[in-house]
Amino acid sequence: MPSHDSNPGQNRQELTYLPVPFPKAPPKPPRFAVLRERLREGWNRAWDTDGVLYEMWQDVLRAPEDGPRYMAPWIRAVLMVAGVSFVVLLAKAAGEVVLQALHQLLTAVPKVQVGVDTSSGVAAVVDQPVRTYIAQHSAGLPVAASTVYTLWLLTGIVGLVLGYLSRNNGVRALWSGWGAATVFMVWTVTPAASRTVAAGLAVLAWTFLSAFAMRGLTLRRRVVAGRPAKITVKPEIHVPVQPPAPAAEQHPHSSCPFRD
Repeated sequence: MPSHDSNPGQNRQELTYLPVPFPKAPPKPPRFAVLRERLREGWNRAWDTDGVLYEMWQDVLRAPEDGPRYMAPWIRAVLMVAGVSFVVLLAKAAGEVVLQALHQLLTAVPKVQVGVDTSSGVAAVVDQPVRTYIAQHSAGLPVAASTVYTLWLLTGIVGLVLGYLSRNNGVRALWSGWGAATVFMVWTVTPAASRTVAAGLAVLAWTFLSAFAMRGLTLRRRVVAGRPAKITVKPEIHVPVQPPAPAAEQHPHSSCPFRD
């Protein structure tokens, strides 16, 4: 017993230095959980009665009744963008098909001998000089001489047919340029002894075909009868007409020098 009472203060001092337990902080919610909760709140808010998504959905539901003229502007914009994109894709696909077919036509079909006497008759006066000129001046081109000759033929046929059907000035200019180029090639390649005759025949042939390609072309100035002018009378000056002032009442004897 004495041993326990000898150091009472020491025991109380040891109790003052005992570790004090601190309260633990609450665990923080995961970052993705907070983001998910905010997204859910934003989604629910957008689908409320006055929310953005709710209004857009109502516009979509009313679109069949409103029609293309009165539907929501954003729906018309989306439809226009989709339609233009679809047309562009179709044009791109069709362009690739047309270019591939044209390439096969120009490279595989026209297997002709350019620069050689392959034609006879009157047509050879124009055809053979053109073939020879193309053969002489297309040696360094990336396309074959037969392709250039086929392009020359197609240009003439297109200018002749479209000029006859459409009466378009651009097509007529194409036809005129084609004829001038043809006459130039005939004049250049044909020997000097017969150059004039060959060029003359080429001009005559081109002039005969121009009667069809340039159908309806006239040098007279077209006079369009105008409508009679409408005359509108707008009186801008108003002159007020006032009734004459009543004459002053005079005494029956006012003209008499002697008055009462």
